[in-house]
Amino acid sequence: MLQLDKTHIQARKAELEAAKQALKQHFVGIDKIIDELMDCIQVWYLMPELLKRPVIINLWGMTGVGKTDLVRQLVKHLHFQDRFAEIELSNTGQTSWSSSVSAVLDDYGFHNGKPCIVLFDEIQRFNTIDSKGEALPQTKFMDFWELLSDGHLSKKQKDDLDSFLYEYYQRERNAQRRRSKGDKDDEEDVGPAYISTWDAINLKKALNLDMDVGDMLDITEEEMVNMILAAKRKKVIYEPINHTQTLILISGNLDDAFQMAHQAAEADVDADIFHAFTTKVTLMDIKDALLRKFRPEQVARFGNIHLVYPSLRKQDFNTLITREVNRVQTDTEQRTGIRLVTDASINRLIYRNGVFPVQGVRPLFSSVTDILEVNLSRLLLQALTDDADEIHLHYDEAQQKIMARLGDATLEYPYVGRIDKIRQDNTLAAVANISAHEAGHAVVYMVLFGLIPLQLQSKVASSYASGFTFPHQLHRTRRSLLDMIKVYLAGGVAEELLFGYQEASTGRENDRERATELAMDYVRRYGFDDEFQATYTIEDYPHRMNTTVTDMDVEKMMMRLVSETKELLGQYAHFLHALSNALADAGKLETQDVAAIAQQHEVQAEIKPEGHLHIADYDVQLRKPLVWRGRSS
Repeated sequence: MLQLDKTHIQARKAELEAAKQALKQHFVGIDKIIDELMDCIQVWYLMPELLKRPVIINLWGMTGVGKTDLVRQLVKHLHFQDRFAEIELSNTGQTSWSSSVSAVLDDYGFHNGKPCIVLFDEIQRFNTIDSKGEALPQTKFMDFWELLSDGHLSKKQKDDLDSFLYEYYQRERNAQRRRSKGDKDDEEDVGPAYISTWDAINLKKALNLDMDVGDMLDITEEEMVNMILAAKRKKVIYEPINHTQTLILISGNLDDAFQMAHQAAEADVDADIFHAFTTKVTLMDIKDALLRKFRPEQVARFGNIHLVYPSLRKQDFNTLITREVNRVQTDTEQRTGIRLVTDASINRLIYRNGVFPVQGVRPLFSSVTDILEVNLSRLLLQALTDDADEIHLHYDEAQQKIMARLGDATLEYPYVGRIDKIRQDNTLAAVANISAHEAGHAVVYMVLFGLIPLQLQSKVASSYASGFTFPHQLHRTRRSLLDMIKVYLAGGVAEELLFGYQEASTGRENDRERATELAMDYVRRYGFDDEFQATYTIEDYPHRMNTTVTDMDVEKMMMRLVSETKELLGQYAHFLHALSNALADAGKLETQDVAAIAQQHEVQAEIKPEGHLHIADYDVQLRKPLVWRGRSS
C-alpha cells in the first residue's frame, strides 16, 4: 500500500502556491489561465505516484500571449529545469536529428519513470491532414500519439545486454584458461575489473538505473552482471517505457478557432473588442479547429484539458507599458544615477504605435525600445554634460515633439511615431471616401439591429487608406443573415448615394465577397430558400451536389438585397450624411458620439458591451401560449 507523507505533501503544496503567485506577478492578463493550470497539475506535483497515465494539458491562443513563456516560468519556479524538455515536432524532420519522441526523451535521460515536464510547442505544424482533409504521409515522431494514449512507449529495439554478458564471460573463460596453464601474469592479484564509461552509459539506460554515471564506474563487472541477470529474471527490461508520471504540455496557435487572428496587422481595432471575441472561444471551437489538422482518433488523445488564452485588454497593454517604462527608469538610474520622469503622454505615444492586439506583447516591447530608449540615449549624454540629475520627458501631440527638461534647460525633438505617420499619410479625400463607406455600414447596422457599432473608424494605420465598422456577435437566423448581407452591401451603396454612381470606389470588394458567402450559405447550407432544400456544401465525392443549380437563385437574391439596401439608405440619407461628415472630421467615433448623432435623427440604437450576443428572446417566446407561426411570421 502506498504511504503518503503528509508533511511532504503540505510542503509541496506551499511550493505550488508560491509558484502560482510568482507567475501572476510576472504575467499580465492571464490570471485565470494560471489558476486553471496550477489546479490541473496539482495531483502530478503533489502525488505523482498515484497517476496511471500522464497529465496532458493543452494551451491554445494567438501569438504573443505568453503560452511558451508561461511553461518556462512554471518550470523555473517548480525547480524542474533538469527534468524539462522543449520539443517542436516536424513532419519533415528539418528541426531535429531524431525521428521519434522516444529517442528525444532518451537523450534527455527521461526514461527512468520519474516525474518530468515535456512541452510540445507549435503543435499546429505537426498536422497530419492537409487543408482538403487528406492524410499526409508521415514517418517521423509517430510515437507521439502512443505517448498521449497511456504514457507508455514501446521499445522498438532490444537493449544489447547480451553483448556485455558475452564479453564478460569470454574474459572470465580466457582468464581461467590462462590460470590453468600457470601463466605468471595471472598469478598476480590485479583486483576486480570495473566497467568502462561507455558501458556505464549504455547500461544505465538499458536498466533504467537511478544512479549517476560517475557512481556506476565504481561497480565491478561481476556486480553489473548480477544486476543484469536480476533484471532479465524480472523481465522489467522488456516492458514499455513508463511515462505515466510525465506532465505533458501541448501548445499551439489555432487560427481556425481564433478568426480574428487573421487581422494581425491591425493596430486600430480596440483591444477590448478582440478580447471579448476571444473569450467566446470554447472547447468545441478548439476541437473543431484541431479536426482540420488531425485525424479524429488523434484529436481524442489531446484529452479534454484545453486552456484557451484570450487576447490582452487595453488595461493589460497599459499595465505592460507602465512596467516597461518603470524598468527603463530603474535601469537608467542604476547605470547613470540620473532619474528619468515621464508622464502619461509618453505612455499614450507607446500605446498608439506599439499595440497590435492580435500580435500580443512582442511589438509593444519593441516600441518601448524604439520610442523611449532610443530617444533617451541622446538625452543622457546632454544630462551628463550639464550635470543634471533628472530628465523630465513629455510628448506634445499637437506639435508632434518630444519635450525634455534637464534642470533649467528645455530641449525639443520633432518626433512622429511610426504608426502615427502612416495614419497621417491618409489624404483628406481618401478619408472622406472611407468615412462615407463606413457610415453606410453603420447606419444600416443600427437601423436593422438596433445596436451602436462597437467601433467606427475611417483613419487607420495602413499603406492603403481604409477603415472598419466593428459589429457585435450576431446569432445566425434567416432574418439576421439577410440583414447582415445588407450591412455588407451598404458601404458601396452609401458611396453611390453620396458621391454618384460613377465615383463609387472599389473598396466594396471584400464586403461583397462576405455578402455573397452569406447568401450562398443561406441557400446551399441552411436551406432557408424554399426552392432549394438539399444541402449543397457536402464535399465528399459520392455526396457532392451540383452547386451551379443554386447560382442563379443566389444572384437574384443579391440583386434584390442591393435594391432593398439602396431604399433603406435613401430613407436615412440625412443620418448617413451627418455621420459621414462627423467620421471624416474625427477619423474615429466613440460609441457615445455615434449614439448622439443617431438620436438626433430619431434612430433608436443601444450601446452594448463587447461581449454582447445579439439573439432573439427565444426563452420568453417559448413560455408563451402555443401559437402556430406560419412562414409569414
